[in-house]
Amino acid sequence: MKRIHHLLLLLMLAALLLLAGCAPGTGRYTAAGPAGFLDGIWHGWIAPVTLIVGLFNDGVRIYEPFNKGWWYDLGFYIAVISGFGGLSLTRRKK
Repeated sequence: MKRIHHLLLLLMLAALLLLAGCAPGTGRYTAAGPAGFLDGIWHGWIAPVTLIVGLFNDGVRIYEPFNKGWWYDLGFYIAVISGFGGLSLTRRKK
């Protein structure tokens, strides 16, 4: 049982490193090749992780400054809102 917990912890750390590798502000995007709609969705989904990584690494940001404008913003905000359950328009009553 202890071995499974160690393996799970190792897999979670590897996943965090993979997510941080495609974080905004890492130099992957430039003015010639800005981030688009799908990149905005991805950056919105990993925003909580990049917030924590950004505390320890000044090069990582939550939001990519080299983007295509409105389309990137739309993808980013859709992912942030839906990722935290904000698109639920109704609540169950007990």
